[in-house]
Amino acid sequence: MELHEYWQIYRRRWWLPLVLVLAVALISALQLRPWQTPPPSYSASLRLLVGVLPATDADVTSYDPRYYAWQTSEYLVDDFTEVLRSDLFAQKVSQRLSEQGITVPAGLIQGSSATGSLHRILSVSLSWPDQPGLEAISAAVVAEITENVPFYFRQLGTENSFATILDEPRVAAVGPSLRHRIELPLRIALALLAGILLVFLLDYLDTTVRNRQEIEALGLLVLGEIPRHRLKS
Repeated sequence: MELHEYWQIYRRRWWLPLVLVLAVALISALQLRPWQTPPPSYSASLRLLVGVLPATDADVTSYDPRYYAWQTSEYLVDDFTEVLRSDLFAQKVSQRLSEQGITVPAGLIQGSSATGSLHRILSVSLSWPDQPGLEAISAAVVAEITENVPFYFRQLGTENSFATILDEPRVAAVGPSLRHRIELPLRIALALLAGILLVFLLDYLDTTVRNRQEIEALGLLVLGEIPRHRLKS
């Protein structure tokens, strides 16, 4: 099939993609309200060093205590990453906030935080809709880590471990997300694509004969043809 034949198929039902695009654009505009500025959000991140102190009374002739301390530290970072993601840690932070008269459920704290690790460096990212609330949560997280780390390390069986805050949390405003910027044009593009596919689907299901080529493709002989447009004399 040549390109002009595709164009003819599209021309027969050109209005279908247009109606679909207009409907999706109207519904999406009412849902997303792109003319309104989205409420600001804030993020903060901190980094801490997690490690294990080498054994001081070890026999250095049989093994290197520093090497095993470094190796154990990398395993400990993975374990402590899960601790920071846990509901227990979120509850401890929530309790610290409640002592300051700030009520933040542990589930919200857990859902607003993300953790990652690289070697012995552990990163914690927090997001919150208002700056004062995020500053209070960040301070509670730092306090819980620095003051209650021995409790968590005892649960992990590594009492000779330590956690040092390398970068204090810095609160910064976050602009509109990528999803917020592209959701409306993406919906319109998908509606246009769906409309074009629907045009070709309806043409495929349509059994109407429209030109002599389709008749000849059936093995029939064309005896006469009425022109679509009136010939000028």
